[in-house]
Amino acid sequence: MPDVLIGIDAGTSVIKSVAFDTAGRQLAAAAVPNRYETLPGGGAEQDLARTWADTATTLRQLADKVPDLASRTIAIAVTGQGDGTWLIDKDGEPVAKGWLWLDARAAAIVEEIRARPDDRLRFEKTGSGLAACQQGPQLAFMKRSAPDMLADATTAFHCKDWLYFNLTGERATDPSEGTFTFGDFRTRGYCDEVLEVLGVADLRHLLPPIVDGTRHSAGLSAAAAEATGLLSGTPVVLAYVDVACTALGAGLLDRERKPGCSIIGSTGMHMRLAQTPDEVLLNEARTGYTMTMPTPGVFAQMQSNMAATLNIDWVLSLASGILASQGITRTNGEMIALVDQWISVSEPASLLYQPYVSEAGERGPFVDANARAGFVGISSRHGYADMVRAVFEGLAFASRDCYAAMGPL
Repeated sequence: MPDVLIGIDAGTSVIKSVAFDTAGRQLAAAAVPNRYETLPGGGAEQDLARTWADTATTLRQLADKVPDLASRTIAIAVTGQGDGTWLIDKDGEPVAKGWLWLDARAAAIVEEIRARPDDRLRFEKTGSGLAACQQGPQLAFMKRSAPDMLADATTAFHCKDWLYFNLTGERATDPSEGTFTFGDFRTRGYCDEVLEVLGVADLRHLLPPIVDGTRHSAGLSAAAAEATGLLSGTPVVLAYVDVACTALGAGLLDRERKPGCSIIGSTGMHMRLAQTPDEVLLNEARTGYTMTMPTPGVFAQMQSNMAATLNIDWVLSLASGILASQGITRTNGEMIALVDQWISVSEPASLLYQPYVSEAGERGPFVDANARAGFVGISSRHGYADMVRAVFEGLAFASRDCYAAMGPL
């Protein structure tokens, strides 16, 4: 009897597949490191074919850990990193590499749109601030810089949509990503007025249908079954974007206590529950996100600092890089194991760190594509341990700033 649920999460750092029993207990997991490349001018791209191949690999590896996985699987759900633009043609083949949420090439277009009065209309419809990471500005940039690429495209996906397409052959996106960039969060559908403000109304044909995974599934295709070792016809669900799924699993949907929820991943996501559209706080700075949750009429309101663990990876790479230059190799895991020791020998608030290490700048609680990281107050008495502590403290302050932008703490 089928008794296993499979979740796929194609993140920025890792692509993983996890098997759960029907009580939600994890049975096994398989993961491979994700790979992408950064380009001059702020580009960040990822190969679509390799992303699908890596995902299929994790599913085959999972089958090695769970006996009779194929026959025991009830259903598969797929989510992944948000934002970005993954274009395919009429035959389902990639038009180009996928543009990631880390891509900053559309920064100037974001500044242009945000400077116009009609951006307030866009913000009030979507409930979301505008940033270079989003598909709307990225499509607008492509119109100016790569019109031939758009001419070959028939569908604009996000990462998880591309994987769902490979699993099922169905072109679709989910309500969370479909509406916070191009839609009206109140109706959970696309909004022509938003497309006009973004300057991409003529690209409306690229947007796939919005399907709600709480009510819709498609069967695993024969080609995907062969690639993954699972059974053709196994139900596949297009889940909401990764942060919405994490919020749900972390307990954000608690109508009584209304907790906050922070995800300290490659980017930092800080969330509060809005039980009705009227509870969504639209600030004057036009920042943050409003994402539909997989529950009717309920939303996760978010503020996101662009770089979270990216700052930690950077500061640790300084030390590992110096060691490597001397022929000493240390993995990232080995460096992380030393963090507590460094923090314990350093003084609180001895330095201030601004955690804007991403080439894309900052998107919450303010938007500035030119924001960059830096230490304030450094002197000859400070050492590496002080810098490590300041990075973690800087991320804590950034989290507080994000919550403060969504209402009383």
